[in-house]
Amino acid sequence: MKISVLGDGGWGTALSILLSVKNEVCLWGVFPEYIDFLNKTRENKKFLPYVRIPDSITILSDLKIAVESAELLVLAIPAEFMRSTVKRLKKYSLSQKTIINVAKGIEQRSLMLMSAVIDEELSVADNLCVLSGPSHAEEVSRNIPTAVVAASLDKKISQKVQQVFSQQNFRVYTSSDIIGTQLGGSLKNVIAIAVGMCDGLSLGANTKAALITRGLVEMRRLGLKMGASFSTFAGLSGMGDLVATCFSNYSRNRKAGKEIGEGKKLKKILRETEMVIEGVNTVQAVVKLSQRHNIEMPISKEVYLVLFEDKEPQQAVRDLMLREMKEE
Repeated sequence: MKISVLGDGGWGTALSILLSVKNEVCLWGVFPEYIDFLNKTRENKKFLPYVRIPDSITILSDLKIAVESAELLVLAIPAEFMRSTVKRLKKYSLSQKTIINVAKGIEQRSLMLMSAVIDEELSVADNLCVLSGPSHAEEVSRNIPTAVVAASLDKKISQKVQQVFSQQNFRVYTSSDIIGTQLGGSLKNVIAIAVGMCDGLSLGANTKAALITRGLVEMRRLGLKMGASFSTFAGLSGMGDLVATCFSNYSRNRKAGKEIGEGKKLKKILRETEMVIEGVNTVQAVVKLSQRHNIEMPISKEVYLVLFEDKEPQQAVRDLMLREMKEE
């Protein structure tokens, strides 16, 4: 199959490598000068260092070639750039193409999930699938066993994606819960920032276990209000992705939280990295969504206050512990 991966970040690169084992793959990036660099070095030193990109993968910055030559399009674009990128796809015929979103996030302005953003611009709901789960690019690119979920409103589409992506060390399950699958992948980044703060404050396993458990409750609470299935949050795209992101040293969100717990300010952290820390944008949307749906998300709220209102992490922990007593 001819597949184009749009987005030359770490995840896009890792998926290109994965898919190239059985398919003809093209990796597209928006900056021609960096694409030239990737072609010369065959290594994505910014976003996925020390991993060789096979020569069989075509790397280019020409969007027309990337889109028109593909049967299947993988959108590995950060959430904040998703709409501007898919707008550029309007000029191409997409009716016969399967579109897979692998970005994790919520659009700030509209509070829409990526599937809704994509469909609003391209009207491709019938051919759209989302792929999510505990899947750090650094591990997938090194062929470390990984399991994820492909969710679509059309079972045939999710099964098609399952067949295309599945390999010996990359197992894909299917789901019809496109909302819950995306929310799990987005909301867990906020909880990972909170867990990172605990590491920065040198708190223990008890604290992290409590945050992860109660964080999952928050994720599920919002998910149910937005139409997701309860069981999704106990699966790979819920609990699975949450656990991986909260404990992995590859997690940018956990790392950012740790640095904040150690006293570094968010602005400095963002200046020092070229990578997108999705949880920073997501927490702003989460606070607005919790207000819209009139639900409590205390951990997310405290993360927001620490990141954007200079609340001390130690005080955030104290305030969470001293909330009104209630049943679990």
